[in-house]
Amino acid sequence: MASSSQSHRKRLNKRSSSNSYSSMASRPTPPNYRKISLTFSVFLIFCVVLTLGISSNMWNKLNSSSVSPTIYSIEVVNEFPHDPQAFTQGLVYAENDTLFESTGLKGRSTVRNVALQNGKVEVIQRMDDSYFGEGLTLIDRRLFQVTWLTKTGFIYDRYNLSKFKKFTHKMKDGWGLATDGKVMFGSDGTSILYKIDPQTLKVTDKQIVKFNGYEVHNLNELEFIKGEVWANVWMTDCIARISHEDGSVLGWILLPTLREGLLRKGYTGIDVLNGIAWDSVKDRIFVTGKLWPTLYEIKLHPVKKKYKPRVIEQLCLRASHDFGRA
Repeated sequence: MASSSQSHRKRLNKRSSSNSYSSMASRPTPPNYRKISLTFSVFLIFCVVLTLGISSNMWNKLNSSSVSPTIYSIEVVNEFPHDPQAFTQGLVYAENDTLFESTGLKGRSTVRNVALQNGKVEVIQRMDDSYFGEGLTLIDRRLFQVTWLTKTGFIYDRYNLSKFKKFTHKMKDGWGLATDGKVMFGSDGTSILYKIDPQTLKVTDKQIVKFNGYEVHNLNELEFIKGEVWANVWMTDCIARISHEDGSVLGWILLPTLREGLLRKGYTGIDVLNGIAWDSVKDRIFVTGKLWPTLYEIKLHPVKKKYKPRVIEQLCLRASHDFGRA
């Protein structure tokens, strides 16, 4: 919004005497003029405040949209054994080098307690053959899990994996889950990031995740890390770092070296990258994939080189109708 004021100059007749000018200047301002002057002053103040407010909002929007997402490569810090039969759908770090994992495939779906250092399955809860296990997250002593296609979820006791209860979630489908401890975040394989109340299990809000104006489809396994939601993008080697406030992509993590390294070692039966866990105490990030024999602890490094236009879109974005669900 722009505003302008025009100052009116009074031209004095050069032939007028100084006494005549003084007499004019000393005349009291009529009451109506004072009212008009006061009203105009208030109007000007209002315009200035409104302009500053709009300018501030516009700047915030421009500033947030003009920041280019950072691209990250990875460094492998540690490698740990991982069950190569685990079709990883959800991954959570607890404490004391303990992981919780949800695995998929009908007839093979489980929730399990896994030792980080050796990959040993300490406790396992096998699911009914009719369910396909998906995302998993932990709040206090409760593990929340969703399943594919059924809109059904389960709550487990973290200490023995016994079931607390069964619930129906309100997402279009169940793919990923994560939490900041107060709110759960969910994905359904589309570009939608859901916010879910863990007490009522109702959807309280949702955002469309976008990058450069394109919707980011196939959001899969989720993790909440340092105020951001991280999401595996199904059928890619990319993790999107997402603002849960407006759904914008804040950064991309490129991890093709992990899958390619396993293929070179002869692990031809592996599936896609999937599974993110965060040790908030030691600030450790873990990733793995479906049917991967290895779980990796990684460190991120910003990529300094400039990518050609649309390269990241080609690497990390996939339309939801391009692939069937496996």
